[in-house]
Amino acid sequence: MIRVFKIYGWVSTMKRFRGFTLIELLVVIAIIAVLVSLLLPAVQQAREAARRSQCKNNLKQIGLALHNYHDTHSAFPAGYYSWPTSSGSAPAWAAMDPTTWDAAPGWGWGTMLLPFLDQGPLYNQLDVNRACFDPSNATSVATKLPVFLCPTASGGDEPFLAQNDSGAPLAINGDQVLLGRSHYVASHGQESCWGECGSSTTGEIFTNIYTSATTTVTINGDASRVADGPFFRNSRTKFRDVTDGVSNTIFIGEHSSKLSDKTWVGVVPGAFTHPRFSTPENGPDAAATLTLVHAGPSGGELDITGFPIIHPINFPTFHVGQMYSEHTGGGHVLLGDGSVRFLSQNIDLFLFAELSSMNEGEPVGEF
Repeated sequence: MIRVFKIYGWVSTMKRFRGFTLIELLVVIAIIAVLVSLLLPAVQQAREAARRSQCKNNLKQIGLALHNYHDTHSAFPAGYYSWPTSSGSAPAWAAMDPTTWDAAPGWGWGTMLLPFLDQGPLYNQLDVNRACFDPSNATSVATKLPVFLCPTASGGDEPFLAQNDSGAPLAINGDQVLLGRSHYVASHGQESCWGECGSSTTGEIFTNIYTSATTTVTINGDASRVADGPFFRNSRTKFRDVTDGVSNTIFIGEHSSKLSDKTWVGVVPGAFTHPRFSTPENGPDAAATLTLVHAGPSGGELDITGFPIIHPINFPTFHVGQMYSEHTGGGHVLLGDGSVRFLSQNIDLFLFAELSSMNEGEPVGEF
């Protein structure tokens, strides 16, 4: 009797531990799916918050490097360095572009900041007395540097080949130019010569965005006659030059590889920056020079709507030279005082133009 009772008890126990039915299993899976769908946006938001924080921190490091550079050299680095000329002539090694007069060495503001960004060894590998596109510098200028890369930016963070006007790889003396990528660009100002800062027979005509008064300026290779931002060809901006106030002047801003390729290295004569997607105002032929290291404005003129042509972050024209960010609602800018602000992509066009210039004397309100 005892043995039978034990067997019966074992059988009863087995019956109590039966498996799930199919319906019960489906219900559990459905509940898990609902929970995942609720948690996934929160996880994505947390990840984007971390990426956004890293992007902001990159700009803060760049801002600190700019100030340290100024303390050392009594001026900020140039937007880029080009053979100094006002006649359009240069030695053959300078590879001068006949339209823009851009020439070697071409080193940009990002290169000059390397010693102040814990990249002294890389800077020491560069021969800055040779062109940035010289074969002797080929390996170093293709270096991938995290401080110049925003984690949110898509479109790639690997080095890219400089392109000619047709979009094919540019070759100088038979050598292609591979450049390290940057997701940050320097502000050229609200006035510009469309990158064609060379000889001008009739001069460039600019329109005051407030009074509509026109001014004709003959460039003759001197971008300082037009550019009113802190960084342009052979610029040597000092704190005292930023008369609009360093806290009211944009120095550096975001630019995603999703829109076009930018580099921390500098400017290559004859290279063009091409759009990577098309809009009604940004077609496949909307390539531009002078934009490898700059947020090159289209100029301070008025367009047909009466607004300034300088474009705020994410403005729907999507020109290759404008600032562009993939953060929701706007993007980061570094001001001259070293602070980093997040500007709405809906910022007033005139206000953004005012923030882009350093010495136009416009009153800047809250932003």
